[in-house]
Amino acid sequence: MERLVHATELFTPAERGVALEVIDSYLEHPGRDYTALGAFTRREDLTGFLCYGPTPCTDGTWDLYWIAVSGEARGRGIGTLLLEEMERRLVDQHARLVLIETSSRADYAPTRAFYERRGYRIVARVPDFYAPGDDRLIFARTIHGV
Repeated sequence: MERLVHATELFTPAERGVALEVIDSYLEHPGRDYTALGAFTRREDLTGFLCYGPTPCTDGTWDLYWIAVSGEARGRGIGTLLLEEMERRLVDQHARLVLIETSSRADYAPTRAFYERRGYRIVARVPDFYAPGDDRLIFARTIHGV
């Protein structure tokens, strides 16, 4: 997972550090705070992963913290498969809402379009959150009965 995090061009060095901390926490205590899913080639090479967890102090709300697909595997449906598997598992756990936070930067436009094509909608914007001109966008999707 570390290789894939470092290979993801969109992530800043600080974001890479946070992603690796979340992954380390998952590996040390699987399922306690986070759950991770991976997609692998037939040669068992990791081509994509996502990490999600319950939102503290909520009833049935979950956060998708990280999703990444290797450059050579993008556009092949791996991100969609990972997202659908997460949603399927969350329905089984009686989750009702998934939140995703992302950047408003232009280079994140494909990421935002990916979420929108899968039924997520922007429900909040925090101007200049990450940096001047870089808003925090919060996507949401109700998933019970998916």
